[in-house]
Amino acid sequence: MAEPKERGALENTEPVSGRRLEVLKAIVSDYVHTRVPVASRSIVERHSLDVSPATIRNDMAALEEAGYIHQPYTSAGRVPTDKGYRLFVDRIAAIKPLSAAERRAVDALFSQAVDLDDVVHRTARLLAQLTQQVAVVQYPTLCHAGVRHVELVELAERRLLMVVITDSGRVEQRIVEADLAGADLASLRVQVNVLCAGRTSAQVRAALTEVEHTVAPADRDLVSALLREVASVTECEAEERVVVGGTANLARCNTDFRRSITPVLEALEENVVLLRLFTEMDRSDIEVRIGAETGHEELAETSLITAAYGGANSMAHLGVVGPTRMDYPAAMAAVRAVASYLSRFLGAHDL
Repeated sequence: MAEPKERGALENTEPVSGRRLEVLKAIVSDYVHTRVPVASRSIVERHSLDVSPATIRNDMAALEEAGYIHQPYTSAGRVPTDKGYRLFVDRIAAIKPLSAAERRAVDALFSQAVDLDDVVHRTARLLAQLTQQVAVVQYPTLCHAGVRHVELVELAERRLLMVVITDSGRVEQRIVEADLAGADLASLRVQVNVLCAGRTSAQVRAALTEVEHTVAPADRDLVSALLREVASVTECEAEERVVVGGTANLARCNTDFRRSITPVLEALEENVVLLRLFTEMDRSDIEVRIGAETGHEELAETSLITAAYGGANSMAHLGVVGPTRMDYPAAMAAVRAVASYLSRFLGAHDL
């Protein structure tokens, strides 16, 4: 079986343009949809290039010499290499929009979401359905999340359960150890909410200066302790979480991997690998990494398509992972569209 050329050997070759570029595009398109190595005669029959199979064979020989395609075995047609996919992606003139049915599905998803956790999980499921690849959605940092409500529940003589609900719908619980002797829990609840409601972590910390002037002396230490705990709950920190959806799609592509898909599945289970990749991504409209470009050996036979979503204070990434033989235009369109919808949803709901 012939192997594709090393990436390093592909440099300093003449740029591909004109008919040869069209031949490469035809090979990528046909191979993605058929999984069958593409022969010169099939290109002539399926694509309007108005040349003979012999001419196409000459173009294919030049593309193979430059490392853009290779012959998987003797007498077979040609399949794209990573470099061929890279050129194909780089030369995509425009990303087609989602179909009307796909847009309706996206609209329906976001209209039914109730909070941040719900929308992140729904987004992963939808993106996997749209692309038939593995979808990965990173939680946004939510630096500007504010406090919606604080609830206090006495558990024991010196133990208080504090429940903080943010304006993103996130619910956090903390146990606070404090001297509750003689404390009026209803009054404490009112005072804490007056000082916290609608405020971000930094604003809650700033509100500590108000305690001396607005809270009775007997309650000041306890209220201050509660405010510091609320501020800690809503602190601006990058979310070290991702949600993965559609892993079964990868299993259905088992024949696209020369080696076992087990390392790929293990990498998807390790959030640290995905988070590191997202950290390396640009905050650009869309980014595609093919094969070795991912920088991880276990993902060397996959491609990663990502886009940033959110705003200046809540930036995160989402994307899809799949075999290098994927429908790049369709996957790029879905990733970009879903990222755009999710950004608008977060902005509209102040999440």
